[in-house]
Amino acid sequence: MSTLMICPDDNPENIETIKGHQAIVDCLAKQGVQFEYWLTHKQLSHDAGQAEVMAAYQSSIDELNNKYDFNSVDVVSLQADHPDKVALRQKFFAEHTHDDFEVRFFVDGCGLFYLRLDNKVYMLLCEKGNLISVPANTPHWFDMGENPFFKCVRFFTTPNGWEGNFTDSDIVTRFPSFDDVVAEKI
Repeated sequence: MSTLMICPDDNPENIETIKGHQAIVDCLAKQGVQFEYWLTHKQLSHDAGQAEVMAAYQSSIDELNNKYDFNSVDVVSLQADHPDKVALRQKFFAEHTHDDFEVRFFVDGCGLFYLRLDNKVYMLLCEKGNLISVPANTPHWFDMGENPFFKCVRFFTTPNGWEGNFTDSDIVTRFPSFDDVVAEKI
């Protein structure tokens, strides 16, 4: 189940936890963040690549494309045996912004989005079926853990796809990692 944890950006020990889909939707909507649950009824192979994922969810992809006129759509998929998992984790686990809004649909697995808004950090555990849209220029980072497993369809309004503007902040070092959050939930 998705979980939202909120704390002051200068006090990561003072965490408020919100559970329940509608409560999370309502809380994030106040911050301009869209959060939805989509059905993931398509059976994908464990090692499904971009073509298989795109074909399985083409109607949903087309629906979003028609609504927002995206210029680029791709699939990012990482598993524990990926040879570049450490480098990719470091890339996304650094606070950054995007000039356009960021949309991710989790078709499998999970990851933790951190959003810094109004002097607070919103830590959102996204799981299979979750769609998140982060507003443009929102400082955020993403952690997939030391042994990642997720597949996401990514939507971009820019033709170049993922382009991060790194803030060079060390804020990520003060907050629990994906692995810490998952261990706490279990």
